[in-house]
Formats: sequence, structure tokens, C-alpha cells
Amino acid sequence: MNTIENKNVVITGASSGAGLAIALELAMRKARLILVARNTAALEDAVAECRQLGAEAHMCVVDVSEEKAMINLAAFAEDTLGTIDVWINNAGVLAAGAFADTPLEVHDQVIKTNLMGYMHGAHAVLPYFKKQGYGHIINNISVGAFMPVPYGAAYSASKFGLRGFSEALRAELSAEKNIYVSDLFPAFLDTPGMRHAANYTGKEIKPAPPLTDPRSVARAVCRVIERPINIAYPDLLSPVIRAIHGLSPKLTGYATALFLRKYLQQAEPMSRTSGNIFNPLKFGNSIDGGHKAANAAVSRKIIAGSILAGTAIAFLLMRKS
Repeated sequence: MNTIENKNVVITGASSGAGLAIALELAMRKARLILVARNTAALEDAVAECRQLGAEAHMCVVDVSEEKAMINLAAFAEDTLGTIDVWINNAGVLAAGAFADTPLEVHDQVIKTNLMGYMHGAHAVLPYFKKQGYGHIINNISVGAFMPVPYGAAYSASKFGLRGFSEALRAELSAEKNIYVSDLFPAFLDTPGMRHAANYTGKEIKPAPPLTDPRSVARAVCRVIERPINIAYPDLLSPVIRAIHGLSPKLTGYATALFLRKYLQQAEPMSRTSGNIFNPLKFGNSIDGGHKAANAAVSRKIIAGSILAGTAIAFLLMRKS
């Protein structure tokens, strides 16, 4: 079992949402931190919070989609902390809209951030891990790597791609006994991510319940650092969603698309925006998105319904076999 205290940890996307929750949780456990994001002011606030908790914390303003910037980040982390023990890939963006209605440059940037950003991070840090003879890459991916999101095609492509990339990298490094690659698959989180999202639907979008507290991801990260494992689910809902989609992908995809179409028909009109796809935004730099409390009752019903649906699908499939 590894201890977190004095671990040297790099966290991308650390200015808000799950990344900020991870940073504060590790700060409470006295890790030594490099916080990474594009938003300078938000990073300064995050570093100050970590230092108030008694942790050593530094910041580095980086766009993870830029390969050379990530190479420089790894060098900065080693120069600052001496070694890099854990590298947490977490930065991500979202674009909502019909695939053909969303500019291709937006799709491209979603892939560059969500998929290539993780690959850039792994590629930058692995030479340091191999030189040291140890290290741990943690990829915060999402249950969206198993269940596609209609009207979020590039997001789904990035998350499915991440799962494949991480599985391949883990197998490749299997001979390296002290270098680990761990994947986290949280359910949909109550973070500011939806407020930051690019939106080409022409309608106001809100996260669909049930929503998970981002702090559950932070606690899962700590468990994975202490006891490295390949795959971790920070909440109970994620494996249920994965199982339901695995049992009947056609049905769940159809149902999800139908739900989203009906939602968009009823939602309030809104101007189209590229959100934070190309540049950080000045608002919404907190852990929470503020949606979970309002959706609590609906969330409980959906969780119960999901479990019943999964059970029913499994029963029907067993009867057919």
C-alpha cells in the first residue's frame, strides 16, 4: 500500500470540477502538487486553497492539446518537485449539438483536448517514469467510454478512444512492474462542465440526472494511488450503466437519443456558443455545478429504474439463450 503524503502529483484540468476536487483531496493528504489548466486566475485560487490545507502546490498554465507544452510541463514538474510519482490526466471539454450542425473545428478540438491531451500527457511523462523505474498514470475517463452520447459525437469518440488507448498502453507496459496505468469511469458529474460546454443545439442544455458528486472521483483517485488497480468506478451507477448498455446497446442508444430529442424540443432557446473549447471562461470555476440538489428526486427514480431495466434485460436475454 502506497502513502499519499509527499507524493509528487501532476493534475491536468485542476481549475474546476473533478480536477479541483482531486487537488484539494490530495492537498489534505499532504501530496506535493503541480496544478495544470488554461485559466491563470482560477489556477492561482486553486493553488492558494491547496496551500491553506498545508500542501506544497505549484501551477503551470498549459493547454493539454499542445504537445510541446506538455513536454515542457513534464520538465517543469521534475525541476520543481525532483520526481514525478503520479500523473493524473483529467482535462476535458464537451460540445453538444447534432454532428452535422457543429463546426468541424469544434469536433477537432474536442478530440485534441480529450483524447490527444491524455496521450500527450502519457507520452511526456513516460520517459521520466522509465528513468525512475516507477510511476503511475491515472486517466479520468467517464462511463461515456462505454455508452455513447447522441448529440455529443466527438465527446463519445474521444472517450471510446481513451479507453482503447489506455488498455493498449497498460498492456504494453505490463512488463514494467512498477509503472501503473489506472482508468476511472465515473458517471455523469455535477460540475461546471455543462456550463462551459460548446452548444450548437440552439437550446439551453442542462445535465441529465442522476448526477454524481465530483468528490467521489477525488476519493477514488486516492484509493487508486494507495492501491494501484487497472479500473475503478467511483460510484455505484457507472457499472450499472455499463452493464445495461452492454446487454442491449441498440435499445439504450435509441432510448437515449429519444430522450435527448424530446428534451431539446421543450428546452428554452439559447444562442449558439463555442464555450470553453478554444479558450477558458471566467465563470464557473468551482467543484460543483449546482445541479445535483435540484435533480435529487429524479436521480433516485432513474437509478431505481436503471437497475430494474438492467435486471429485466438480463432476464429476457437469459430466456432467449
